[in-house]
Amino acid sequence: MYHLVVLEGSFSQNQVSCEYGRFLEYTSEANIEKFKDLTDLELLEYPAIFMGEGYDDEPARIGKLIKISKVGREVKAYYVVDPDLPALTNRQIYDLSEELDIASFEFSRNHWALKDVDLFEVLLRAGVRQPFQPSVFRLSRNPVKSDLISVMMPFDASSDKVYANLKRAIEGEGLRCNRADDIWKNSHIMEDVIELICTARVVVCDLSGMNANVFYETGIAHSLGKEVILITQSMEHVPFDLRSLRCVTYLNNGEGREELAKKVVARVRDLIG
Repeated sequence: MYHLVVLEGSFSQNQVSCEYGRFLEYTSEANIEKFKDLTDLELLEYPAIFMGEGYDDEPARIGKLIKISKVGREVKAYYVVDPDLPALTNRQIYDLSEELDIASFEFSRNHWALKDVDLFEVLLRAGVRQPFQPSVFRLSRNPVKSDLISVMMPFDASSDKVYANLKRAIEGEGLRCNRADDIWKNSHIMEDVIELICTARVVVCDLSGMNANVFYETGIAHSLGKEVILITQSMEHVPFDLRSLRCVTYLNNGEGREELAKKVVARVRDLIG
């Protein structure tokens, strides 16, 4: 998901405001009900487009909310701009309006919407951002599979048992669950890992054991704007910069793996609706 904040006139470098009556306009009923009170901190996890009204060369920026609150009859928020993304224009956003689920009239109305779209994936596929060097690996051009849950974890006997529980529970929901050793499309396994991340609706990353490959894959998934579920056997295995994110802890025994599978399935249901 992402925030679309359309303002009347220009916007400041770090603060935006909107009438509460226009907050969550052109947003799904489910998300309105969930976020209307502004008490769910999940609001801060989603990226945002900040733009003024118009269809042409008006400036637009991509950023992240760091604080949001209701003050009187207004919603006010502080944000930071993503320094890795170039400044955009309303015309560029308008050209992607179908992919971003933005109606034409939204470009001429001051409002705040929450769109059920993967913003960074749309921007990447449009060539707005290319953070990785092609000599290292290639991003998949295949479409996202709405029923695919991809799992990133070490390849060892202990992890195999965890994966078996996750796969059984997820597939019991009518979804698909894969990790890199389930497929063989490319000669290099990293290409298959990237394929799974790019085409997944949700990515589950097991940080247990502080595996460097899984940390790397988690970073790629976050960079692509994927919905990521973090799991671990110990919070001590979670890198410092990820500890602010929710992480499901579990015991690697029969009962613990069953409980983990239930929690992951519940989170997947929340994410895909």
